[in-house]
Amino acid sequence: MKKQYVSTSQESVRMFRYGWMEALSKVHFTVPLYIYMPVIFFLIWRALFVAQLSLPAFLGYVVAGLLFWTLTEYVLHRFVFHFEPKAAWGQRLHFIFHGVHHDYPNDAKRLVMPPSASIPMAAALYLLFSLVLSGGPLYTFFAAFLTGYLCYDMAHYALHHANFKSAFWKNLKKHHMQHHYADATRGYGVSSALWDKIFNSDFNRQ
Repeated sequence: MKKQYVSTSQESVRMFRYGWMEALSKVHFTVPLYIYMPVIFFLIWRALFVAQLSLPAFLGYVVAGLLFWTLTEYVLHRFVFHFEPKAAWGQRLHFIFHGVHHDYPNDAKRLVMPPSASIPMAAALYLLFSLVLSGGPLYTFFAAFLTGYLCYDMAHYALHHANFKSAFWKNLKKHHMQHHYADATRGYGVSSALWDKIFNSDFNRQ
């Protein structure tokens, strides 16, 4: 596997010529919480008190939304973020979307998805889910999906900048650090290693 440059400091790198574009590519890790938590609470309120979804159905769609997020996270990371076209423009696009994170993994301002990317993606996914679900089920499923996304963003930041005592977080951090520093073709799950185990892309595979 080709050895790539990896910065071991918390330095950043400029990606865009224009200042406003550069600013949109960086974000404090708490920003997604301020944007999406009100949306999540609003959707839950709509599901329970406007659509009057029953509690068992609500809990079922919560589990489904969280589980579907973990699969989405895995698929995006493995097949979209790590897709590297051979053309120069494709390499540039890959670097902007994900390559910069592998070259500068401790850049604190590029560890969560900036709103300039996450908001259009969230809107598109809501419209996609609305083709299958509606009313209370849609509100609940999407609220859970967004919750999974926030857990992913916060976990990703913590895995790069926090020290853990619990075995669960230590193992999760080891899993992600191996992806960065040992083999980037394995360990695509960030908030969970579940799908790596299912699709045989874990580090302990035979």
